[in-house]
Amino acid sequence: MLIPKSPKLKNKKHLMFVAKQVCCLNGIAADWCRGNVQAHHLLKPYEGKRGMGMKSSDNNVIPLCYFHHAELHDTQGDEDNFWNNYSLHENFGRDKAQYWWSISPYNQERFIK
Repeated sequence: MLIPKSPKLKNKKHLMFVAKQVCCLNGIAADWCRGNVQAHHLLKPYEGKRGMGMKSSDNNVIPLCYFHHAELHDTQGDEDNFWNNYSLHENFGRDKAQYWWSISPYNQERFIK
């Protein structure tokens, strides 16, 4: 029996809003933030699911500079361990994504794809 896909929230305005913020490791990481900030889709989202080769919904994003974004993706998908390497709680990314979604001026514009 096939399991139906859960609807995916797509919101380009929110992605652009998050990408305009400061890297969430700025001031926490001993190494300097480098490069433009990007909206990183959580590998382990706080809401919804993420399948193999699929991004999480756009409400599950955090601002990361290019350096930290690349470093996170080099962890082979172990996002919780990545936060622990910076002496942060494993829910750090999920908590930040919820925060950015809660203050986003675009969080009422829910585009489902």
